[in-house]
Amino acid sequence: MTDLPTSAKAVIIGGGIVGVSTAYHLAKLGWTDTVLLERKKLTSGTTFHAAGLVGQLRSNANITQLLGYSVDLYNKIEEETGLGTGWKMNGGLRLACNEERWTEVKRQATTAHSFGLEMELLTPSEAQKLWPLMNVDDVVGAAYMPTDGQANPSDITQALAKGARMAGASIFEDTKVTDIEIEDGRIRAVITDQGRIECEKVICCAGQWTRDFAARFGVNVPLVPMEHQYMVTEAIEGVTSDLPTLRDPDRLTYYKEEVGGLVMGGYEPNPIPWAKTGIPKGFHYSLLDSNFDHFEQLMELALGRVPALESAGIKTLTNGPESFTPDGNFIIGEAPELRNFYVGAGFNAFGIAAGGGAGMALAEWVHKGEPPFDLWSADIRRFGAPHFDTDWVRTRTIEAYAKHYTMGWPHEENRSGRPCRKSPLYDRLAAQGACFGEKLGWERPNWFADASQGEEPRDIYTFGRQNWFDAVGCEHRAAREAAVLFDQSSFAKFALKGPDAVEALNWIAANDVDKPVGTLTYTQMLNDHGGIECDLTVGRVARDEFYIVTGTGFATHDFDWIRRNIPEGLNCQLFDITSSRAVLSLMGPKSRDILAAVTSEDVSNEAFPFGTLKPIGIAGCRVDALRVTYVGELGWELHLPVEFATTVYEALMAAGADHGLINAGYRAIDSLRLEKGYRAWGSDIGPDHTPFEAGLGWAVKLRKDIPFKGRAAAKAQKEGGVKKLMACFTTDQEVVLLGRETIYRNGERVGWLTSGGYGYTVGKSIGYGYVRHPDGVTRDFVESGSYELEVGTERVACEVHMTPLYDPAMTRVKA
Repeated sequence: MTDLPTSAKAVIIGGGIVGVSTAYHLAKLGWTDTVLLERKKLTSGTTFHAAGLVGQLRSNANITQLLGYSVDLYNKIEEETGLGTGWKMNGGLRLACNEERWTEVKRQATTAHSFGLEMELLTPSEAQKLWPLMNVDDVVGAAYMPTDGQANPSDITQALAKGARMAGASIFEDTKVTDIEIEDGRIRAVITDQGRIECEKVICCAGQWTRDFAARFGVNVPLVPMEHQYMVTEAIEGVTSDLPTLRDPDRLTYYKEEVGGLVMGGYEPNPIPWAKTGIPKGFHYSLLDSNFDHFEQLMELALGRVPALESAGIKTLTNGPESFTPDGNFIIGEAPELRNFYVGAGFNAFGIAAGGGAGMALAEWVHKGEPPFDLWSADIRRFGAPHFDTDWVRTRTIEAYAKHYTMGWPHEENRSGRPCRKSPLYDRLAAQGACFGEKLGWERPNWFADASQGEEPRDIYTFGRQNWFDAVGCEHRAAREAAVLFDQSSFAKFALKGPDAVEALNWIAANDVDKPVGTLTYTQMLNDHGGIECDLTVGRVARDEFYIVTGTGFATHDFDWIRRNIPEGLNCQLFDITSSRAVLSLMGPKSRDILAAVTSEDVSNEAFPFGTLKPIGIAGCRVDALRVTYVGELGWELHLPVEFATTVYEALMAAGADHGLINAGYRAIDSLRLEKGYRAWGSDIGPDHTPFEAGLGWAVKLRKDIPFKGRAAAKAQKEGGVKKLMACFTTDQEVVLLGRETIYRNGERVGWLTSGGYGYTVGKSIGYGYVRHPDGVTRDFVESGSYELEVGTERVACEVHMTPLYDPAMTRVKA
């Protein structure tokens, strides 16, 4: 073996497909002193026993793009390296065996069209022509993706390894990493059983070993190993080498051709977690004992689809552990707890499909300090407090595994590990009919059931109008006509303090936060390309202190973004104070009357204008009242210590009884914000969208001579124009918009909806999305077109709007 180098630009830990792909792409980027370390042999962890199906379509455009990159890479890597990969682009079939699944498949086909992929809908007989061995008696329809395929996991990894070496990377097998040397919070070296390698960047792609290894250095990677089985048959007559892969989600199974036989596996509803007390030492090129009893449930389902399996010879029943995550998405990115420590792990048994693209994205992230495009749905910073507990992670991951092939219902909530984080009002709201959803462990009221109307606080899922549709309508109308109270205690809340706080925050924020004490500022935080990394509210509470409020799910991400972008040398500190503060949002035209009844402070428009905050007293509690709204009505967010939450809540409800005040939940918030045109980070806006594309350019301080991160890009775009522009689309109230529906302008595909819902005041279905054109987009361009939306493969007429549907002049908000 070649001697281990004493230094490297980057060290990759783990020789599975993701680690090797990352080495390949880093070397291609010029990082020729990249070193990959594998404790045993390449692929000997879990890659070697992967099934090898390569599908592309996901519900997120950029994850779909990442998987599409894998296909492009696998198409060429064999020619580049001379090593066979077993890659075959033989297409992929997905079956639907009931009307709800068929609706789901048709919506998936529209999503594919939105993202530029070819997906064909087939009749049962057309599908059977592509896959003659299957029984289609119960099939309603099928979808066919011609660019899907399959690969041999070990062979494709070895080809990437050869390509990495050809580009200058070094790969060392039988080299175990024993430690990482960290000094003053910075990585200095990787320690192995063969010697020390000085480096600044570490990329951990250690599969199911990643969580325990990373935890030694304070990094939380929420994944756990799960048993996953598939069967390999002897040759079966009629199985040809060009047979498409087949997914049969209603029977929980998948199939691919292998040497004239079939690979058949699936995702059972009662999965088995593995290594609950730790992965055994020396576990490599190892499989678990075949569990025929547990696999029998899948076999019975498969026999109904492929009768030939009943007489087929069985070569093996492979039982191999795979790392799965609590939400079914993989984990990628730089750890918020340790600079220059990157992670690529938790691939939920689609590591081969994701391997090429994930390696590319990780390499770009290491090379440039940022991903090539928005990867929020897979970003390691999407996790938070509950994910430090391995038992909680395992409980939620078992549910995620079991739902791998179940219906992907709109608005579906997880059931496991609940309740975890509760507002002080949880029990009171539950007693009043709250139907809770969960985000980052927090229980949040989604809607309230009225027992007098025979409503029950539970969701009944469908692709049509959900059972809560009318209940949410009542809450929506109360917000518009009287008043509602939202428990938004789950908001992430930070305090930035120190003599240089204003200088630091004004560098990070795109809007000007250097305003008088008591001022609220809505602002984005931009990356160097002008993309929106954070979207939040900043309140100046003292000369040297700011109160920052952002969305529940963005707590880890936004805290990390702010902290890492405080310029070096400035004296200020950032604190997460989320758990100490409850939030009650009082909204609606009667909110001032209600608030005036519980406080002696003057809450008139003159004394307490929109965009300000000040402390007021309610029922013995000091409450920080923020006059701000996300629903488009007069109102206040009331931020207060958690121990006062129930007292203040009761005071407000008592005072509001004569004004029509009712409880309301997050489903109503979404409906109200859609009518008002408020954007949502993570869907409507994100790192791939700029304020000028999103219609938020008014919140960017270009008219002031103040430097800020992303200013140059924002200025150039304002002067040069944009190539996509957000617009609002409305259509008939019977059309259910969910997001990802395709936008057509004058018959040409120009984008897709980023979010969708229903507006009870305007009586229409509402969607938001970007109209794209390579030569540039203006408001006139958008408004001059004739539009349709593709919804479940059907075109429907729609209208386009460039101003808010409700109260565009803000008269109600500022009343």
